[in-house]
Amino acid sequence: MNGFTITGIQQIGIGVVNLAEGWNWYIDKFGMDCRIFEEEAEARLMLPYTGNLPRKRHAVLAVNLQGGSGFEIWQYKGREPLVKKEEIKLGDTGILVCKVKVKNIGAAYKILKEKECLITGEPADDPAGNKTFFIKDPFGNLFQLTEHSDWFMNEGKITGGPFGVIIGVTDIEKARTLYSDILGYDRVVYDVTGIFPDLANLPGGNESVRRVLLRSSVPFSGPFSRMFGQSMIELVSTPGKPGSKTYEGRLWGDPGFIHLCFDITGMDNLKKRCEEKGYPFTVDSRASHPGNSFDMGEAAGHFSYIEDPDGTLVEFVETHKLPILKKFGWYMDLRKRKPEPLPDWILKMLRFSRVRGKK
Repeated sequence: MNGFTITGIQQIGIGVVNLAEGWNWYIDKFGMDCRIFEEEAEARLMLPYTGNLPRKRHAVLAVNLQGGSGFEIWQYKGREPLVKKEEIKLGDTGILVCKVKVKNIGAAYKILKEKECLITGEPADDPAGNKTFFIKDPFGNLFQLTEHSDWFMNEGKITGGPFGVIIGVTDIEKARTLYSDILGYDRVVYDVTGIFPDLANLPGGNESVRRVLLRSSVPFSGPFSRMFGQSMIELVSTPGKPGSKTYEGRLWGDPGFIHLCFDITGMDNLKKRCEEKGYPFTVDSRASHPGNSFDMGEAAGHFSYIEDPDGTLVEFVETHKLPILKKFGWYMDLRKRKPEPLPDWILKMLRFSRVRGKK
């Protein structure tokens, strides 16, 4: 109806100090071992968020083929990544937590505890009655593990990939003009205010917060929707006690959750919709880069960014070229296909890009 399709959350961007260390950790703990692309290059199009200077970086997009979104793991090269001095807490604005799906919460808790992960507490009920717990990576990023029934493959891993985020906002109703009205997360699973047992061990978890969990009333559909699965966005605010922005005084790409990225088709129509709702593109690869596609080495597409009302970055990617079997030079041109789910057998071929660990 709007002339564009949202396939789902493509990836969560994570800035790290050391890409190899970070990726190895995400492979070991979350099974993110399937490499979609890896590239060392200069980020020339993100000038509004990189201090108006092109910046050298090393990035990789990795997924867990059991299902879920990916991680775009991102490290500055030639510039010392700037770590946030203060601990990120509930009440701050920005992407606070990445949600990761598991099949069995008790088994996941036991295995991750044996792996000596920094776990914030034992599994506790969220407001919907689901058991959940949180862990931290070596860079201080928080991940919420929750049981999920939406899976693509069965590879015997304890987790899938991400299926959503917790975003700190100052005004939930205003934020929903983006997350509900444009991105389609229009169904309220819960809208509650108080102090919650599942958040008790998080920074700021002893303060009263308002939590609104959103999902789409219409399932996401598109080329990668079978693999990405359905997702959720939880908006959290502390009315009257606003915190700081997670990237205040730092650059996009510095350690932390740098953006939330959606895979889409129909970028031009999405651009119109965003402008109508007051969210103009702040970065547009087509407008600032010659040609229709932006080459990312092993993949290509058209990408853009907007900001939510608090400045949190949301990325859109219209994928043009997808590496299926790179060894044999098989790349799929998605511009020649209708925006409908790819056959499972094609997506499962991505398993041949699996890596054991990054040196």
